Order: sequence, then structure tokens, then C-alpha cells
Amino acid sequence: MKTKDVFLKTMKFVWLKLALGGIVLLFALVTLFPFVWLGSLGDGGGIVIALTVWFILVGCVYGFLQHYVGYILKAGHVAMVTTAVTTGSLPEDQLAAAREMVSQRFLTANVYFAVDRLVSGAVSQLQKGLQKVDDLLGKIPGVSFIVSFAQMFVHIALNYVDECCLGYTFLHGDQSAFKSAADGVVIYFQNWKKLLKDAAVMTLAVMVISFLAWLLPFLLFAGIFAALGIHLIFAALLSIIIAAILKSSFVDSFLMVRMMVSYMEVAPSTEITFDLYGKLCKLSDKFKSLFDRGQQEQQKYGNA
Repeated sequence: MKTKDVFLKTMKFVWLKLALGGIVLLFALVTLFPFVWLGSLGDGGGIVIALTVWFILVGCVYGFLQHYVGYILKAGHVAMVTTAVTTGSLPEDQLAAAREMVSQRFLTANVYFAVDRLVSGAVSQLQKGLQKVDDLLGKIPGVSFIVSFAQMFVHIALNYVDECCLGYTFLHGDQSAFKSAADGVVIYFQNWKKLLKDAAVMTLAVMVISFLAWLLPFLLFAGIFAALGIHLIFAALLSIIIAAILKSSFVDSFLMVRMMVSYMEVAPSTEITFDLYGKLCKLSDKFKSLFDRGQQEQQKYGNA
């Protein structure tokens, strides 16, 4: 399936992500006016304190929901995208199938969280050490190109490594999820040249869409809040929340699908350069933890 087809056929997960964001937006709107009122009671600094506390509170609620609900939604979406790309079809009840795949692959939510955090942490560390990667991993195609590229473009590509690696774990249910995730990171770094081309093109679209997702709500709320006598800073912050929700639901989901499609096209035919494990372990203690955990878990699989 092509990216557009996979995205449209897995829209259930996009709508669920949007519904999750809608809960955050509703909470932000309900709590907005009490904070505006509290801020108006003080002097000039009262409004600043009120909006700061309000924004932090909304951010905490958003973070809580993303951690305990959004993560599982993402895992289910990744499972269905992997199924669509590798088999060309999707089950009739995607939600039930996704729940079954995630529970079978990771057994508990804690295992999924552990794998995802280690992959994300490893990628973050590897991003910061890209210059060292260029020095140590000269055999990997495209690394020099990456290092010289704008960091923003690199960040877009790396931001979806964990989803690609999680998708790879579903392809290899015969081995430890930690082992598959470590293999997935290595495969990703071996295919930088192709994967970064897709990220480079999409970055410009992300910048434009993200700006419009903030600007349009801001213009709307600015007019309403000005008529109500509410400080325009609240309109700006509320627009940031809306933009974050729209980006997380639609833009990030589409980019995830696009990067996973590209990744799944090259992953099956990639011959892993095994010396990269040691080199990446030197660059990232998170990757080393992921790799070591995979080795330990794999021994259990072998003895089972």
C-alpha cells in the first residue's frame, strides 16, 4: 500500500488521537476563564502568573493523557500500519486486532514503555553525537550528508525512529522485543540516505502546516478575546494547544506512516552490519541498555 492509502485506512487511530486532544482542549477552555478572573484580581503581574499556572496545568493534563493513553494508541497504530505495509490488507476490526498484537508482542504496558523509552533515548543521544557518528561510522551511506544537513531536518527524521523500530518488532515476534528494537535502530541508521530524503521533503510541509495550525485559531480567538476584554496572551497560548493537538493527530500520524512505509521498504532487504552494534553502544548508553537487554531476553527465548 502507498502512504496515502495506509493513512486513510487507519484513520480510526487518527480520530482517537484527535478525541484525546479534544479532551485536553475542553479542559483548557473550562479552566481558562477562572484563571482569567484570578489574574484580573491582582496587579499587572497577576495575569502573567495566572496564564503561566494555567498553561502548565494544561500541559500536565496533556502529558498525563499522552503517557497513559496516547502511547497505547500509538502502539496500536504502528501495529496496523506494519500490517498494512507488509500484507497489503487490514483486519475488519482494527482496534481489536491492534490490541491483540500489542498485548502479544509486549505482554504488558510496562514492557512497551521500556522499549519505547530506550529507543527514544538512544536516538536522542545519537542525534546529539552525529558528528561522532560521522567519524566512527564512515561506512554507513549518507552519514556525512546528514551531519552537514540542517538539524531541523535531521530531527524530523529521527523523531519517527521509535515508531519504525516498534513496527520492526511486530515483524519479528520470534525474538525479544528489545532485540528487535535494537536491530531496528541499526537498520534505520544503515538506510539514512533514503529515509532522510523523505524527511527533508516533509519538513517544509510540517513547518507550513504547523504555523497555519497556530495562526488560524489565534486570529479567531484574538477577535473573540479582544471583544471580551481578555488578554491576547491567552489567545496565543490556547492557539498553541490547538496547534499541538492538530499536529499530533494529523501531521505526526501522516509523517509516521510515511516514514514507516519507507522504512518497511528497505528493512527486509537490509543486511545488518553487526559491528555497528558496538559502535552505537559507544555513542549511546541508552542504545547499550537496549542492546544488552535484548541479549539477555534473547537467551530466555532460546531456552524456551
